[in-house]
Amino acid sequence: MSNFIDRRLNGRNKSAVNRQRFLKRYKTQLKRSVADAVNRRSITDIDSGEKVGIPSRDISEPVFHHGKGGVRDLVHPGNKDFQKGDRLRRPESGGEGSGQGKASKDGQGDDDFVFELSREEFMDLLFEDLELPHLVRNQLIGTTEFKSIRAGYATVGPPSNIDVVRSLKGAIARRTAIGAPLRARIRELESEIATLLAAGVAEDDPQLCALREEIDRLKTRIAALPFIDTFDLRYQSFVKQPEPTSKAVMVCIMDVSGSMDQARKNLAKRFFILLYLFLKRNYDKIEVVFIRHHTIAQEVDEQEFFYSRETGGTVVSSALNLADEILRARYDPSVWNIYAAQASDGDNWDSDSGVCRDLLIDRLMPLMRYYAYVEITPRQHQSLWYAYQEVMAAYSHFAMQEIDGADDIFPVFRELFKRQEA
Repeated sequence: MSNFIDRRLNGRNKSAVNRQRFLKRYKTQLKRSVADAVNRRSITDIDSGEKVGIPSRDISEPVFHHGKGGVRDLVHPGNKDFQKGDRLRRPESGGEGSGQGKASKDGQGDDDFVFELSREEFMDLLFEDLELPHLVRNQLIGTTEFKSIRAGYATVGPPSNIDVVRSLKGAIARRTAIGAPLRARIRELESEIATLLAAGVAEDDPQLCALREEIDRLKTRIAALPFIDTFDLRYQSFVKQPEPTSKAVMVCIMDVSGSMDQARKNLAKRFFILLYLFLKRNYDKIEVVFIRHHTIAQEVDEQEFFYSRETGGTVVSSALNLADEILRARYDPSVWNIYAAQASDGDNWDSDSGVCRDLLIDRLMPLMRYYAYVEITPRQHQSLWYAYQEVMAAYSHFAMQEIDGADDIFPVFRELFKRQEA
């Protein structure tokens, strides 16, 4: 039987492996705690870490021990009610407590094990198994993107690319190769000196002196070999390899009209902040277009989209028209993967809902990879919801969900952007 002992020194993050093992083992409990944290947090701190409590019974480990084997004689105290072979009745209470009565000083409970997730771990668990649906890698004509990959070593390059280990190996090989003949000659001369001394030649014999001088000269040549030479330097080489690119744009449309009270606006902001964090974390090359609307739609920046206050009537088609103009002017659908997410309370000018349906069916949906609509309302649906149901019937990549409160935001978000089976 072989025993392997790892004697490698631990770095500063010596518990990183154990931490990852713990995260993997208790992922179900951690993901449940992350989902609860999203629902109770404010908008501004939704992307920070979290302290997670796990019941002690969930982290108990199996224990192996020696069983009570063999034949044993035991003496148990008797009783006056039962004899051997009697059947015992099950207790009527079933072990359930009533929760009433006075407190007791006896007994003990199990405390939760508190584990603190870092920001990165929190976000990983939050967005695990989510993706943008139908994302396609487009090979762009004339704008091919290149990726740098390793291509061995080169004798020239910038100082930042010097490979120290490879250079030192080359230096050792060079010194060994150049010095080998000289060391072999030194060994021959030392053998000749030993032979002459064994034959009784005097120490001051001219022949011995000449041999010793030759040895000193050869050792000087070996010592003069440079430890490292510019010839020994090796640089990490990189070449650019063309690869298909995935360029995506997400259009975020939010209703800020008077019918959207502050509570509903906060729910909409919370949904879009989740979406924004998800996009920025998982997709490096993605552009986000923010559109706010009441009776008039306007493109705004991130800060204004999430935090400015506006009010007014509701004309949803103004936002859809502006989105159509922006996409056709700046984002070619043959090059870009186009997505859209819209949040509203469902209120709209009655005659405008049909216009919204026609805009989506005729203009926007042919450009889209995916369109997600969330309606934030606890009441009965309005005309906009029924108009959008016609769009969903016409296009399979149109999805709509309803949000009643903060507890629904994360489940709806996961449902809209869950990873699809291949």
